[in-house]
Amino acid sequence: MGHFRRLLFYTGIICMLIGTIDPMEGSLLILPGSLLVAAYKYFCKTKRYKLYMIGAFSIMAGVASLFYWSSLGGFGGNSNYSAWWGLTILPYPLGLLFIYSLLIVDGVQHNRNKSTQ
Repeated sequence: MGHFRRLLFYTGIICMLIGTIDPMEGSLLILPGSLLVAAYKYFCKTKRYKLYMIGAFSIMAGVASLFYWSSLGGFGGNSNYSAWWGLTILPYPLGLLFIYSLLIVDGVQHNRNKSTQ
């Protein structure tokens, strides 16, 4: 079971990194990738698994908003909707940065713990 969990984790990270190249179309990789990483952290019962879940659900809300506004033709400019509606997409990049930050902090702590043993 440990190898399967690790596969979920690394697949999620790879999906998130590839999706970052083009955030609009890449959201179809970033969202499941973030959910895989959050699921891995949950199944391993790490201290911060709830934070990973918050990040993944934040990405989910932002991506849903992104596709909603895209289906309406966007906002701002010649649209009938104010550019301020773009703030509803903000959870997507913030959640992505949050998960990347958590991964970096966990990686640094993991390496620090390895070196003290």
